Amino acid sequence: MTLPLLLLIQEAEHAVEAGGLPAPFQPTLGLVIWTWVVFIALLIVLAKFVYPGLVKMTADREATINQQLAEAKRLQAEAEAGLEEQRALLAAARGEAQAIVGEARDAAERERASAVARTRTEQEEILARAKQEIAAEGERAKAEMRREAVDLAIAAAGKVIGRQLDADADRTLVEDYLSEIGSQA
Repeated sequence: MTLPLLLLIQEAEHAVEAGGLPAPFQPTLGLVIWTWVVFIALLIVLAKFVYPGLVKMTADREATINQQLAEAKRLQAEAEAGLEEQRALLAAARGEAQAIVGEARDAAERERASAVARTRTEQEEILARAKQEIAAEGERAKAEMRREAVDLAIAAAGKVIGRQLDADADRTLVEDYLSEIGSQA
């Protein structure tokens, strides 16, 4: 290995003495041939060992990216389906809430109507009882006035006649007379 290196150094010294470029930088036929041989050998080594690895790595990367894209599309579709389902559930919940509110309004309206009906019924019952009590009180007042009118009439007739009249018989006579007058009026 040292021999070719020595030869190369000697050629460089001769070239420097001659005032030209050192030998490795002068294009010679040998240099051109060896450059092509090294290039082709390197190309074969790269094509045989490196290029298949690069192609495989690129194909694997492409497959991984395609798989990730497919997974992303699937997840996006699932997310959209989930979003649509949530929207449907939300719409159903809103509808249910509106139905519950409507039922509550209806129940409140029915309860109000029932309370109004009970109040009216109670009012009518109180009014009917009051009318009955007023009518009964009016009848008692009329009966009381008749008794007093009979007692006064008997007392007045007794003073006019000057003697005590039979209270029961006279009372019946006056009451019958007052009943006839009351029925005519």
